[in-house]
Amino acid sequence: MEPSQIYILISIIALLIIAIVVFFVRGKKRGKKRGKKVSLLGGLGLIFVLAAIIFVESRLVGYTLIGIGVLLALIDIIIKSKKK
Repeated sequence: MEPSQIYILISIIALLIIAIVVFFVRGKKRGKKRGKKVSLLGGLGLIFVLAAIIFVESRLVGYTLIGIGVLLALIDIIIKSKKK
């Protein structure tokens, strides 16, 4: 394995561990108010950014995916701010 592949693998494992810890910590707070759910556009933006991490070797594809993810997140923020 190349060093860049090892870095990506370590990053994915770290994100997985953080997600598991957050899931179990939030699960213990059943009686308390839960946070807001992620909207469809926000979730899609996150997926595009995570996909960019996977396609890091191809810069054009990676940067394009990050741009799409950020654009979707900004659209989601604008829509939510107009609803208030």
